[in-house]
Amino acid sequence: MEPEKNRQIGRVLLRCLIALLGAGLGVALLAGIDSLMKLIGLVNLSLLVSVAALIVYIIVAVAFGILFYFLSPAIIRFFTKVVSHIEKTLFEIPIMDLVGGTVGLILGLVIALLLSQLVNMIPIPPVSTAVSFVLYITLAYLGWTIGRKRRSEVRLLESLSPRKAAKAERLAKTERKSGARPKVLDTSVIIDGRIFDICKTGIVEGTLVIPSFVLQELRHVADSADSLKRNRGRRGLDILNKIQKELDVPVRVEERDYDDIAEVDAKLLKLADELGGVVVTNDYNLNKVAAVQGVPALNINELANAVKPVVLPGEEMVVTILKDGKEAGQGVAYLDDGTMIVVDGGRRFMNEEIEVTVTSVLQTAAGRMIFAKLK
Repeated sequence: MEPEKNRQIGRVLLRCLIALLGAGLGVALLAGIDSLMKLIGLVNLSLLVSVAALIVYIIVAVAFGILFYFLSPAIIRFFTKVVSHIEKTLFEIPIMDLVGGTVGLILGLVIALLLSQLVNMIPIPPVSTAVSFVLYITLAYLGWTIGRKRRSEVRLLESLSPRKAAKAERLAKTERKSGARPKVLDTSVIIDGRIFDICKTGIVEGTLVIPSFVLQELRHVADSADSLKRNRGRRGLDILNKIQKELDVPVRVEERDYDDIAEVDAKLLKLADELGGVVVTNDYNLNKVAAVQGVPALNINELANAVKPVVLPGEEMVVTILKDGKEAGQGVAYLDDGTMIVVDGGRRFMNEEIEVTVTSVLQTAAGRMIFAKLK
């Protein structure tokens, strides 16, 4: 009961504060109108009897105070929504975007301050105030926008963190010494998780590069309302954590981004091209687009197919038919690693173990398929 009472008291005090601010706004507005009327030569309140002028100011202040008191619930809801939206937006912006935008914003405000000194020389106060306001808003927006677009040139974080700068220098030396290209990871290969086991073998050389926009996409997937997508996103974040903590492979988070490019895959290819690196993926379409654009790509599925046990035509094996095939009479079985086996005439042996003979093997970058017939 006591907390509820305290909340009610707090709401009342907040509404009273908004009412006072409204009264002050009314007085300020009346004073501005008075100055404007005086400037253009009309009758102004200062020519009236001081008591009458005071009464006018009091009436306006009370009227604005009452108006803002009744409007205070709507004002509170509006500002709450605005603050929540700003908080959510800032949370989704990468750290280097925030740093670059903040630096640009500060520079824009400083320039606006200097220019406003010249604007204040205009003899008409309302005009000079309006021009100064427009200057501050325009230069602040331009500073924030340009700062975000040029954030890759802002290195304040490295200068403020010697340890981070030393680590980056060590990674650069390692790359130059080994001559290995950096490996740029895409979202699908991180969620897949096999990259961790591959790196653990020591086969992969060079630095693993994790783009900030890939991290952002993973975070969006992990926050999805769909439980399947949410679990995939969280798995991807867990894999990244394991890669950074448990592997000896150098890992770098690349803050570079491209606001003029909407698709993550296109950003990934451009980043790999600029770094002189290799895209690591298990996305078949991304692999093909990379080949068209001349960007080197490593497909995890192709690697998995290359190390699978070889099955040759004529070999015999025992399989369990699990479902119907596309063609009449066909049955479908699977190896332990998930490879599909299409058995001609196997439909009538549903859920039974049968002996089959391999007739052909179809292997592509998307996977492997085995065709067989009854023994």
